[in-house]
Amino acid sequence: MAVPLAMPFLSTADASTAAPANSLKPGIGDSPMKNTITTKDGVEIFYKDWGSGQPIVFSHGWPLSADDWDAQMMFFLQHGFRVIAHDRRGHGRSSQTADGHDMDHYAADLAALTEALDLHDAVHIGHSTGGGEVARYVARHGQKRTAKLVLVSAVPPIMLKTANNPDGLPIEVFDGLRKASLDNRAQFFLDVPTGPFYGFNRANAKVSQGIIQNWWRQGMMGGAKAHYDCIKAFSETDFTDDLKQISQPALVLHGDDDQIVPYKDAGVLSAKLLKNATLKIYPGYPHGMLTTHPDVLNADILAFIKA
Repeated sequence: MAVPLAMPFLSTADASTAAPANSLKPGIGDSPMKNTITTKDGVEIFYKDWGSGQPIVFSHGWPLSADDWDAQMMFFLQHGFRVIAHDRRGHGRSSQTADGHDMDHYAADLAALTEALDLHDAVHIGHSTGGGEVARYVARHGQKRTAKLVLVSAVPPIMLKTANNPDGLPIEVFDGLRKASLDNRAQFFLDVPTGPFYGFNRANAKVSQGIIQNWWRQGMMGGAKAHYDCIKAFSETDFTDDLKQISQPALVLHGDDDQIVPYKDAGVLSAKLLKNATLKIYPGYPHGMLTTHPDVLNADILAFIKA
């Protein structure tokens, strides 16, 4: 299957009342599969919760899982933070529900997690689709619990080309993603990381088969229905009003060689809409720069949190 190079392959409910499934302190001394909360609509959300200190909560991109944050979770854990990452509904180890694959549910699930773990003064970091989840969560649920937020290669304000977003991507781009996921999801989930996601299709790129296989592994853990529906969620949701409502300090990071979410119509515009944003563009960095350049990104995020 030919994979276009300059196109995205990405990342109404009230906050749920939920409690951790394990009776022990979350993340300590219990089976990993018991680290779940159950939302009010019966969806089990898997999460990791390590360490103590100020909490940092990570929201992953499409079609991945909490495992995509390994480099960040280990780094910030070693710097004295409590690190938390969840699998979005239908992704990873969370329930493969047929319903609720939209940004309102994603944000409500994140709210349920933060409330169940009683998180305060939290830093929320979202990559790609996860950046949209974070923006909607903070705007609608998390103003009192959130200290700062970081949007990395994130989909806001809106990816789809519309009358109000003339520089967006046409619907045919996302129809192509849906078709590819239906025709042969397993092959599609090899083509994306092999090509544009990490910039491995660029001349002189240092290709990592481990990174490619880990992307495929995470994708295939999730549900086909969730991944299919999520394409609409990340491409058609308009986060303009969400961004305008957020007053917390925000760090917006984007690579200028992002072949998935074009930075000029995403990070640049988001930084303008946020009330208190710092924008940093990385020359030559790809969409998956948190994985390809973790040392640089981690250091910049740490400096922002400590500032």
